[in-house]
Amino acid sequence: MKPVHVLLAFLLGLCACKRETPSHEEGQAHEQQAETPAHHEGEDENLVHIDAEMLRDLRVTTAPVQQRPGGEGVTALGELGVNENAYAEVAPPIPARVLSLLASPGQQVKKGQPLVELQSPELGKARAALQSAQARATAAQQAAERKRTLGAERIVAQKDVQAAEAEAATAEADLTAARSELLALGAEAQEAAGGRGSAAFILRSPVEGTVIERHALVGQMAEPSRALFHVGDLSRLWLTVHSFERDAVRIQRGSQARVTFAALPGKDFAAKVGFIGQRVDPASRTIPVRLELDNPDGVLRPGMSASAFIPVGEPGALVTTVPAAALQRLEDGWFAFLPKGEGAFERREVGRGRTLGGDVEVLSGLKAGERVVVDGAFLLKAEVEKSRGEGEEHEH
Repeated sequence: MKPVHVLLAFLLGLCACKRETPSHEEGQAHEQQAETPAHHEGEDENLVHIDAEMLRDLRVTTAPVQQRPGGEGVTALGELGVNENAYAEVAPPIPARVLSLLASPGQQVKKGQPLVELQSPELGKARAALQSAQARATAAQQAAERKRTLGAERIVAQKDVQAAEAEAATAEADLTAARSELLALGAEAQEAAGGRGSAAFILRSPVEGTVIERHALVGQMAEPSRALFHVGDLSRLWLTVHSFERDAVRIQRGSQARVTFAALPGKDFAAKVGFIGQRVDPASRTIPVRLELDNPDGVLRPGMSASAFIPVGEPGALVTTVPAAALQRLEDGWFAFLPKGEGAFERREVGRGRTLGGDVEVLSGLKAGERVVVDGAFLLKAEVEKSRGEGEEHEH
């Protein structure tokens, strides 16, 4: 081969080597580019990020991880009601017309506070009869006293004294009858309203509490059979649930129960068993059980539907629980979502145990006091599945 040809072959081989072998700097750059995605993926694999606009639409609520007795229990449904020991339905004692309303729904009232002013012609007649009887009785008593004085001085005959005393006794009997008639109307203690005459009277609250309902309009006729006001103390309420007889006989009075409401997801309330019914309903074969629970914030309302978990038998050891809606099933197990701020949620795998009413026992993965997402957990799960699907499509 000629020397010129050999030199050209050498130069072509050198250029080819440079193209195939990257420089040291280029190699480091390629390595950093390859490592960077893998680093972020490992760091964020358990975090779910939700943008602020979507987060507003999720309506996320959280609840604390709790500890509670893990003994056997039963779940029963019921409806929240008033505390009947501090509740009254206020109706007029006699037919009457509403003159003015003195209390409104939702208003706090004291015992004895005026609720409504009423007017009854029948009451007016009875009061007038009482006043007339009182005047006659007073006059007859005074006449009898004078006769007795004159009789003692032998100025009048004894038969006149006896006649005056008989008249006084008759007048006193008429007064008693007038009082009894007014008492029968149920309004003897109701005072006449100022300026309205003896036919008007004030209806007052017999208990302290909140005006729950008002069924009165100015000018309408009110009847004793129809309550105008429902007044009760709402700081403590009664929940009546119906338990099957085989379970009710094992419930103990004073036991601590947990109550959840459909209207308040993620929240549970402590309650105490206050009464266990003494009779089985022949149709449903259930026994009513009354639970008593405090309502200091006034968030609970009579009529709300509720689910109660009531322990039976021995209380058992403490177990860790979360609301059932907080645990979501993904392909590789059960998960809970813990808020981390600024639209970030940690996806944490947990060990799922027994269902305890509206709660679920957690065997591992969570500690008491941590907060988990309840409302919105299902949508966070959907977001995880969506991101997984997009990742698989990207790989293919």
